[in-house]
Amino acid sequence: MNKTELIEKIASEANGSKSEAQRYFDAFQDVITSALKKDEDVQITGFGKFYVQKRAAREGVNPQTQKKMKIPASKVPKFTAGNALKDSIK
Repeated sequence: MNKTELIEKIASEANGSKSEAQRYFDAFQDVITSALKKDEDVQITGFGKFYVQKRAAREGVNPQTQKKMKIPASKVPKFTAGNALKDSIK
């Protein structure tokens, strides 16, 4: 399912318009993104948790040249599914 299909599904489930569903989805996305930028976790009970994981700097190998290279430290967004979500797909 892509973003357009998701928004159509949300609109149909909520008995609303696609434009309204698009607005709410964009707001949800903005709230999650701004919280993660501030290193805040977003926990939705039963659904899951969005958080930022920090990766330490490390040394890697360029597969084309086989030369060693330094990979800088970074932050990556992560999602962990909650128990209710996990149980619903068994």
